[in-house]
This record gives sequence, structure tokens and C-alpha cells, in this order.
Amino acid sequence: MKRILFALFLCLPMLTFAKGDDTKYLLGAVPEVDGIITFQTSINAPGKSQAQVYQAISRYIENELIGNAIKGLRTRTISDGKEDGIIVARIEEYMVFKKKALNFDRTRFRYQLTAKTSEGKAELVLTQVSYYYNEDMNGENGVTYKAEEWISDKEAVNKKGTALYPKSGKFRRKTVDRVEEIFIGAENALK
Repeated sequence: MKRILFALFLCLPMLTFAKGDDTKYLLGAVPEVDGIITFQTSINAPGKSQAQVYQAISRYIENELIGNAIKGLRTRTISDGKEDGIIVARIEEYMVFKKKALNFDRTRFRYQLTAKTSEGKAELVLTQVSYYYNEDMNGENGVTYKAEEWISDKEAVNKKGTALYPKSGKFRRKTVDRVEEIFIGAENALK
């Protein structure tokens, strides 16, 4: 019995450490505008013309986002921005939570990305976020969650604002991280 207790005592620090630090994902990590989850960023590209900014962002969206997304009707360019410099794309991609031999947990992450290009600057807005989760092998019978009903502060963070709820919390973490990757990718495209 003493050996079991000693082994549990040794594992306790690892369990505490494995929980991780969720402060990045707590209150305010998922911004809302008029009740709609809306991630926004403005990227400066000093010395670049509007045409150069447009070309770089357009190439990034087509090659990196649409090119690596799930092929089909849900992933497409809505407006190519050739006339007004505003690119709008709907994108559906897989978001993987856990990938192990007997446990493959993923969702379809859907969003709209709008990029307004101008001289020396690009403004990106990512909104209309939803998830298609627990689909069967044929891609059917899943459940659709809107971000406002699933990863908002109200739905994913406990009342004290100190922890994430387990199921919606995993969606919130992955969404915040993915949006950050998308915005960093756009920033790198403008360098």
C-alpha cells in the first residue's frame, strides 16, 4: 500500500503540470463585436503599394488557406478583390484535438476571412466561425456548433473566469491558436 501511495505522490506533480496554463485562453481571448465572435488584426507593410499588399495576401489565402483546406463547396473564394482590394473567402478545414491509434478526435472548423488591402496595410477579419463535430466516417450525422454558442466567454469560461470548461474549452484553445497562426501567416506573407 505504501508503494502505491508513494507512486501516486511521485505522479502528482506531473498531473498538475500536464493540466497546462490556460490564462491565454480565458476572458477576452475570444473577442465579440455586437454579439458575433470576430477576430481582427491590422498588419502594416511599410513601403508596399496596394497592388503588392493585395498580391501577397491573395496568394497567401489561395495557397496556404484554401489550398490546404477541405475541398468542396464550403471552401471557396467569395470575392477575389481585383476591383476593390477586398478579398473574402469561406474556408473549412480540419481541426485535430487528439490523434492516437484508437482515438482520433477532430472537427471541421469553418470560418469566413475578409482581407481589406490598401497601401502599406492589410486588415483581416475572421468571423462566422462554426464547427461540425462528431461526424461519422461518411462525413454525416455530425453536430454543428456556432462559435457564439460554444466558445464565447459566457459559454467556455467558468463564472469565476479562472478555468475553461472541458469540452468547449478544447475548441476555444484550438480556435485561438489557429486564428493566431492565420494572422501570423498573413504577416509573414507581407514581409
